Amino acid sequence: MIDDRIKSSFEAQAMMQTLGARLISAGGGECVIEAPILPGSRQQHGYGHAGLTFAIGDSAAGYAALSVMPEGHEVLTSEIKINLLAPAKGDLLIARGKVIKPGRRLIVVTSEVFARDGGEEKQIALMQGTMVPVQV
Repeated sequence: MIDDRIKSSFEAQAMMQTLGARLISAGGGECVIEAPILPGSRQQHGYGHAGLTFAIGDSAAGYAALSVMPEGHEVLTSEIKINLLAPAKGDLLIARGKVIKPGRRLIVVTSEVFARDGGEEKQIALMQGTMVPVQV
């Protein structure tokens, strides 16, 4: 089940629409986002671009953080680091975001991104960052 405010927020993100990303689940400090590796999202060697990997990893971490925030709050990324572990080879990326430590001023998050090639998943990125709660 996905909270209505998270669903509405995700649907309002033009970048996620452009990438063909889908919100699979969000709640309890976790979030899963999937995105196809479209022709327009590939780099010069045919792999998924690091920008695609970063975008869905950041969003998965952000929505994981939002899922633990009270009504009337949103989150913004303060900083996030990415380690690219392997090329994004396949047809689909899966980002799994998770809250590591919630707080009133800072929320520490992580995100792991996997590429699905056929029936196999391979981790291609590891991200860690900080989200900042903001009142709306």
